[in-house]
Amino acid sequence: MDYRTLGNSGAVVSELALGTMTFGAEADETTSHAILDAYVEGGGTFIDTADVYSAGTSETIIGHWLTANPEKAAQMVLATKGRFPMGEGPNDLGLSRRHLRTALDASLARLGVEHIDLYQMHAWDALTPIDETLGFLDDAVTAGKIGYYGFSNYLGWQLTKAVHRAAALHLAPPVTLQPQYSLLVRDIEHEVVPAALDAKIGLLPWSPLGGGWLTGKYKRDTPPTGASRLGENPERGMEGWKARNAADRTWNVLEAVEAIASDHDASASQVALAWLLAQPAVTSVILGARTVDQLTDNLGASALRLSDAEVARLSEASAPRADDYPYGTAGVAQRLRKITGGR
Repeated sequence: MDYRTLGNSGAVVSELALGTMTFGAEADETTSHAILDAYVEGGGTFIDTADVYSAGTSETIIGHWLTANPEKAAQMVLATKGRFPMGEGPNDLGLSRRHLRTALDASLARLGVEHIDLYQMHAWDALTPIDETLGFLDDAVTAGKIGYYGFSNYLGWQLTKAVHRAAALHLAPPVTLQPQYSLLVRDIEHEVVPAALDAKIGLLPWSPLGGGWLTGKYKRDTPPTGASRLGENPERGMEGWKARNAADRTWNVLEAVEAIASDHDASASQVALAWLLAQPAVTSVILGARTVDQLTDNLGASALRLSDAEVARLSEASAPRADDYPYGTAGVAQRLRKITGGR
């Protein structure tokens, strides 16, 4: 396992993080603890969760493991999130001081710790002034409740605004952003990746296997069945089976992934993860697993080295649409010709 700094901080984390949304939902406590043990054995040091994962159960399961394994716990970098509803009251959600204070304290209690290394805002809150949120986070850093903070699911302008407001107010800066990012979802390259690079923010991609598509287990025009994410619900996730099945791009990407996997005697998952690890600004890729076997296979991506030609082949097959103004150079040129009358 290789290690990288956590965004623009001095903390060091493994390049593959363990996402724990399955804990308490698709993996019971015994299985979850086995997954945590396997992750640490594979060199992992970065655990990511959120208060809303299984309504707090994920944090509780992790807390039990941390308590039972103090030596392992001492090596872990622990991340969680707050923002979404954890109750029925009007202040039980959002990024206000009122909600974040109770959310952070509740996460600390469930995890059984006095300090969280990375506290992340789970999504933008248009109702709360950004200065209020940043002020709370700075206070939490000063109080020693959190080491660093970051965001999840922010747009490029939202990330940039937060970075510049923190600087203007002389507050602790954000260090990371969690976006959805994979060979099948690359739209963040238009705005979010450039914003992250500009601010030296580390990206922590979630859903790096495209909801299971990049494992190679789905076949064209064959509705998924069985114990898998889409087998249980074909329309689950940000984009359901029908839409992705109908897109030629999906199958072009999978063809390239599987060909490269065959050349390396690797799994399709490992190739997809290795491509993501090679992308600019990426600090650590978040792995989700239902079983120890799934996790073990994914951890193998850390040892896989793709050639420049292989990275380019995957990038070409998965290229996001970028020919519309203002992103494509052709679109820019066309617009300029209209403005200048063809000069």
